[in-house]
Amino acid sequence: MSSARSTVRATPPTIAVTSGEPAGIGPDVCTALLSRRRRDCRIVLIGDASLFRRSLPRHGRPAAIPLFDPAAKDARRRVELLHVPLQSPCRPGQLDAGNAPYVLELLNMAIGGCAAGAFHAIVTAPVHKGIINDAGVPFSGHTEYFAQATGAPLPVMMLAGAGMRVALATTHLPLAKVSAAITVERLETVLRILDHDLRRKFGLRRPRILVLGLNPHAGESGHMGREEIDVIAPTLERLRRDGLRLDGPVPADTAFLPARLAGVDAVLAMFHDQGLPVLKHASFGHAVNVTLGLPIVRTSVDHGTALDRAGTGDADPGSLLAAVDLAVELAAKARRTGR
Repeated sequence: MSSARSTVRATPPTIAVTSGEPAGIGPDVCTALLSRRRRDCRIVLIGDASLFRRSLPRHGRPAAIPLFDPAAKDARRRVELLHVPLQSPCRPGQLDAGNAPYVLELLNMAIGGCAAGAFHAIVTAPVHKGIINDAGVPFSGHTEYFAQATGAPLPVMMLAGAGMRVALATTHLPLAKVSAAITVERLETVLRILDHDLRRKFGLRRPRILVLGLNPHAGESGHMGREEIDVIAPTLERLRRDGLRLDGPVPADTAFLPARLAGVDAVLAMFHDQGLPVLKHASFGHAVNVTLGLPIVRTSVDHGTALDRAGTGDADPGSLLAAVDLAVELAAKARRTGR
């Protein structure tokens, strides 16, 4: 074994955690990481130092977090801070469009750190899409932002929790536009990315993917829509000939029955609210959002900014902790395999 490979295995991955919308629960749940001692990673919180001070006392910690030192040789069990100053004063629960550039700067710092090799994965706390758009910045979500910043042609959103993985053929798209977006080209690309990343990032040798139909009863032989006949079924058949293990298209209303999910590694839903309500019902607060198709590892929480709970000490950090756990696992695997 080469000394370079030995060094990679011996050095814990560094995980960048962006604290998200400053008026939301992001900074609160991020400070929960201070209470978790672990030797398998180094965590860097990205955000304004003042935001973390409001919840540090609840975790029995002093009112300061050590600043991130990229040159530190061994930072196991450490949580450090990469300070990015707010653009406007912030009060918990009160959105301010003036801080939209700050929120995007957190993401840019994390992406730049990955490009420079300082970070090996990114975990994101929630942002508020509406207030970013109110500030005049077109923003449809983390998934699309990371794809554009890294040059990924098509990101695939997947949530994991309660023993399920649910990926989406379309993400943050109005329902009226979903049918037109389900094209042969898009569906084939999404399925190839999903199959590829389940193999390479999750270590599944031959993943089995269950594909939902778009229409009720998967179109009922064309009586409730032809997308299954014209687009979905032919695409699945062609990809099966290339070796992908694909079942479907199946009706969404029975797809999540235990008997149907037996032996399934991931489900592909056609749109956001077709598959995610089931997964979130089973695991909300502890599920993880993973962006596939990126050249970097990125995971996220399964919830929003929860403005009504910001600064109250009532926020559950479970999903963020799970997102960090998965990011560490995926980053360590990527470093071992060089993928």
